[in-house]
Formats: sequence, structure tokens, C-alpha cells
Amino acid sequence: MGILEGLKELYGEKACEVKKQVDAVIEKYQSSLPHYEKRLSEKDVVLITYADTIRRKGRFPLETLDEFMGQNLDDLINTIHILPFFPFSSDDGFAVTDYYAVNPEFGTWNHIRHLSAKYHLMFDAVINHMSKNSDWFKDFLSGKPDFANFFIKVDENDERLKQVFRPRALLLTHKYPAKFGEIRSVWTTFSEDQVDLNYANGKVFAAMLELLLFYISKGARLIRLDAVGFLWKRLGTTCINLPETHLVIQLYRKIVESLTSGVLFITEANVPHKDNISYFGNGNNEAHLVYNFTLPPLLAFSLITSNVQKLGKWLSGLTLPSGEACYFNFTASHDGIGLQPVKGILTGEEIAKLEHQAKVNNGFVSYKDNPDGTCSPYELNCSYLNIVSDTEDSRQLKAQKFMLTQAFMLSLPGLPGIYIHSLLGTQNDLAAVEKSGIKRRINRSKLDFDKLVETLSDEGTLRNLVFTEYKRLLQVRHSYKWFDPFLRFETKTVDNQVIVIQKKQGEERFWAVFNFSDKARNFHLYQDKMVKDLMTGTVEHSDKILLEPYAYRWFESVWQVV
Repeated sequence: MGILEGLKELYGEKACEVKKQVDAVIEKYQSSLPHYEKRLSEKDVVLITYADTIRRKGRFPLETLDEFMGQNLDDLINTIHILPFFPFSSDDGFAVTDYYAVNPEFGTWNHIRHLSAKYHLMFDAVINHMSKNSDWFKDFLSGKPDFANFFIKVDENDERLKQVFRPRALLLTHKYPAKFGEIRSVWTTFSEDQVDLNYANGKVFAAMLELLLFYISKGARLIRLDAVGFLWKRLGTTCINLPETHLVIQLYRKIVESLTSGVLFITEANVPHKDNISYFGNGNNEAHLVYNFTLPPLLAFSLITSNVQKLGKWLSGLTLPSGEACYFNFTASHDGIGLQPVKGILTGEEIAKLEHQAKVNNGFVSYKDNPDGTCSPYELNCSYLNIVSDTEDSRQLKAQKFMLTQAFMLSLPGLPGIYIHSLLGTQNDLAAVEKSGIKRRINRSKLDFDKLVETLSDEGTLRNLVFTEYKRLLQVRHSYKWFDPFLRFETKTVDNQVIVIQKKQGEERFWAVFNFSDKARNFHLYQDKMVKDLMTGTVEHSDKILLEPYAYRWFESVWQVV
């Protein structure tokens, strides 16, 4: 599909006009974009963090982040996803007022450039919506011709609005004062402060293409397409995951790949698994990576219940679409643990167990509106460490259970994304929720640099146990091709409590073995062979593997007959 052909599908007779705008943007960035290695490897690991998660008095947070990385993780993590670091008015960065500026409280573009010289960077392209306080929206309200129809005017009484999928228990439209005393009702998927852009207007398509190319020019190797499933609206539908949305992404990828190489699009669509993986397209033409949203809730459920039957069944169908696309594996992020992705995998009763686990561990449940007027659970607001452990567990047991889930995530094909509070062993921040009234801040703590470093080195603390073990796992992962993001795998379960991930390269074999129960057991891995434990370097009999409670072990074949 050519660019003009795709634009004709979106804009019909206006396609040639849009193409001229697109060509002008392309010409502007024709020779100014960096190039990257095309293929990801086992050495690629992403740290997900806010620019100001770690703070130090008298320093820009971006400088502090750079310092913390250099002192603690420089040889273990090569990519940083800096959550929106632009000026914003709400939603902790996701209501952007100026796409082209760095929040002066965080630093400058020079700080971003300095980080990009050491690490690959992922930027958020918050392109579904922007702040009502942005100049673009103000120009729209004031009637400036260049911004006419940049946002979506809507009749709030239109019955078709009831069909629109709602990710929140909030109004879909809000009213804003416009020119000459007019009141405009505008589409707002997420909040009154976040107004949706109108991609049915070709000028918006061109403007957001220019933004993507600007981010690449500033050092973004990966671009996270935030809330991308909501991009295109067509009344009479659910207005989520529409064909036009997929086509927009495909066109953006095609244009970017005509200008540079190695830049990766990652789609953030917190929807059921089947809809989520549709963003791979044909494996070569849409997202390079999709968030593996099913993993966090299903993995937590498996550990809470000590039953891996559904996890194993789901994994057996988890295939890579091509050698150019893979999953972005994660267990926690700045948001909650989404429940939409396990619909159709877990029953309502099983999802209720997850809700209960969050609540008894001092977490919360957030809800969304349904077309029939009811509400249903949308996400769990709880640190991942807290949801997979119990309040009465010892520090050692909390760390063991939690690190089982992290080792599992690191074993899967795909690119691992580690939320900074998972890496640091952070528990629920109830004070932040109480102070702000925002449930999601339970997992968005702000940390003092000096206190954090001291606690991380204090042997036996929960932070120390988690951080030390995480670094050990990352060191091992870096060292073996078994963790190539595109390596195929097989899986099997034993007694619904043990799950094994097996990979092959020629005659060589790899096994990642996980015991999701609180009982130790001897495990038969392979017949009459020796295997090497990648974490300890020891060689063992493959038919006499000891699995302690909540154990996780990585083995490769030695092919020495016993």
C-alpha cells in the first residue's frame, strides 16, 4: 500500500491535499533523523520511569536519573522509557500542554540529548488527546482557521454516543466556552482536561506525523503510542480499535521507515488479548511491539491461586507474528493492573479474586462505565509486589514471590519493560493516594536519591533483597542468547503448579522452571542428561531438580550422559 493510497482510504477526495502536507513534513526531516540497529537482542532491557521519580535537592530530575543509572544500572539496562516529560496540566503528564517542550521542572532538551547519547530512549506520543490548556485547544475555541476541526465537536444528546466504549466512569463529552459566548461540547475520552484530537481532519494527521519525526530527531528510538486504540472515532461504533486507527499507524510506520531505520513503534491498547495483538498487523506493517497486557493480571492470578493451568494454556497460544515484531513484556507500569485483557481468559469469579487480593493488601479497584449504565472493574491499583504477596509474609517471602514473577517475565520472548518501582521493591504508597485522591498514585512514589541509595545497600531490607536479585537476573539474561526476543518457545505445566518454558537452538536446549506453590518438590526435567544452572553455574542431573517453594530456575543443556 502506498502512502497516497492509504490517505485516500482515510480522507477520500481530500487525500491529495493531505499528501501535500505530509510531503512538506517529510522534506523537513528528510536528512536529520538518526539510524539504529534494526534487530533487538537479549541485551535490550527497558526501564520505565517518570523523569522525577528519583529526586535530589538542587538537581534537575533528569540529571538525577542519569546519575542513578550510571551508578547502579549502566551495564544492565540500555533503554529508558521516560514517561511524559513535557509540560502538562493533569494526569501526571498525560494531559500535555506543549508537545515540543521539556517540562522546565525536569530539565531541558540538552538533558534528554545527554541521556540519548548513553541509552536508547522511549518517548510517549500522547497523540489521542491533549490538555484543554494547550495553545492548540485555545486556538480551536477562539476560531482560528488553522485549528478548525482539530478537536471533535459533538452533540451530547446523540444516542449513538451510548455505543462508545468507556475506559472510565466519567462523562464522554464536556462543554467549553468558545468565541462569541458559544459553548462547545467536545469529545473527552479520559477526562474534562484531556480533549481528543480529530484524526478525520487531515491536518491533524500531518501535525502528529511531524511530532513523531520531531521526537525521533530528539533521540527517541522507541515511540509509545499512548491510548492508540481510541484514535479514530466513527459514531455508530464502539470507537475503539477501528480499521482507520490501524491504517493511521501503518501509514506512520511506512513514512518513518522511508526516512530512517531501527525506530520502533509500540502500541498501548489495554484491551482483550485478541484485540491487542491485532496491532501487530501482518507482522511487518504496523506495531513493532505491543504491550503484553494479559501477562500482569494472569501472572498475578496464577501465583495467588498457586494454579498455572490458565497461564499455561494462554502461553501455548502466544506466538510471534514475524521476525520483526514481538511483545513488550511487563508486570507493572505507572497505571494500574488492567483487567480488560483477561476477559475471556478468567471468569468473573476469578477476576473477583484479583479484586479481593488487591483490597486485602491495601490496594484499590477502579471502574468503568458500560453501555447499559452499569459499572465494571477496569483496573487494580496496587503495587505488583503487594498484589502477589500477603501482608503477613516475611520480607524474604515477599521478595521470593515477587521475583518469581519478574524472572517469569524476563524468560518470555519479547522485550522486557521493568517499572522502576518494581526494580526498587516499592510497596503501596497510601499516603500519596490520600493526599491526591488519585488511586494510581499508589504506585507512583517520589523518592529521595540519598535515602534510596542508602536503603538499597542496607542488607536484608525489602528494597535490597529485590534490587540485588533483579540485578543478578539481568546480568544472567545479558549473557545468553536464550533470551533473544524472537526465539520461539514451548511450554508445559505439571500438576497445575509448575510451569516450564523451553527453547531450542539446534541441538541445544534451555528451560525456565517455575514453582508457583508453597511446597518444595523434586522435578524431572529431562531424561539421563546433565544441565547447567545459569544463575549459579552448577551442573546437575536433569532428572533430579529440586524446586523450593516459589522457586525459579534457568537451565541449559550440557549433553553429558549421566
